[in-house]
Amino acid sequence: MSLTVTRDTFRLAQAFTISRGSRTEARVLTVTVARAGVTGRGECVPYARYGESLDSVAAQVEALPAGILRAELQAALPPGAARNAVDCALWDWEAKRVGKPVWQLAGLAAPGPEITAYTLSLDAPDRMEQAARDNAHRPLLKIKLGTPDDMPRLEAVRRGAPDARIIIDANEGWDAAVYTDLAPHLRRLGVALVEQPLPAGADDALTGLARPVPLCADESCHDRASLPALRGKYDMVNIKLDKAGGLTEALALRDAARAEGFGVMVGCMVGSSLAMAPAVLVAQGAAIVDLDGPLLLAEDRDPPLRYDTMGVHPPAPELWG
Repeated sequence: MSLTVTRDTFRLAQAFTISRGSRTEARVLTVTVARAGVTGRGECVPYARYGESLDSVAAQVEALPAGILRAELQAALPPGAARNAVDCALWDWEAKRVGKPVWQLAGLAAPGPEITAYTLSLDAPDRMEQAARDNAHRPLLKIKLGTPDDMPRLEAVRRGAPDARIIIDANEGWDAAVYTDLAPHLRRLGVALVEQPLPAGADDALTGLARPVPLCADESCHDRASLPALRGKYDMVNIKLDKAGGLTEALALRDAARAEGFGVMVGCMVGSSLAMAPAVLVAQGAAIVDLDGPLLLAEDRDPPLRYDTMGVHPPAPELWG
């Protein structure tokens, strides 16, 4: 038995910018489980916003016993990137060991393609307008905002892609005053959703504010334990495997969120197709799917996920699951 973690870097097709900074590459950890001649893999993206680094997450994985079971893993590690990579590797290992796809093992319906958002990073309005024009053929655009001067950016993107459905990710970059100023214009500009307008620690200010379009909790929602604090502030939750701590919790969070009346969005960090593959299962039937990480890369896993006009397709077994 072995449980190993390696570091991989994937170049981005272009610089990717959000309100917290820019990057030109995706740095990920790949976890490999090898038992009884069968190998499973999972990927995670450590995120400094949650106090994670490549070193800290690798140390969490390396401290686990090589023979750990998926059921034991849920108590052994907290929600986060380390548990995600190991959990997904164990799912992949089990599927390959028994010769059945993960969706069958999890008791899910056969998955199909899902239309995914394509993200335009934060930039000057004229550059965002051009990026929107270049991608106006895509049915769903996600725009990164999060500054006090976002109205010109939003207007510019709408000019560049007049027919696309638009969602906004503020990445905690607004305060209540900025959100209140922008809110009346969101419906006029055809915005379908706003992710995390206020910082997670300050989002109580959303209580009682007008919500002309649905608000989605991202940084404020990690796993099922997050849900009680979201009532009255958000309409939807963004499920990411790196936040939830793997496919096991992500599926449970999806069911719990729907049971409590929240809409579901399934998102991702900037990672490779191996990171997106299990999220495709969670994304089945979601109101919003945002699994465009591989579309932002200049290089990817082999084989990669397939993207076409129908959306992102379930992974081939050679990739995962």
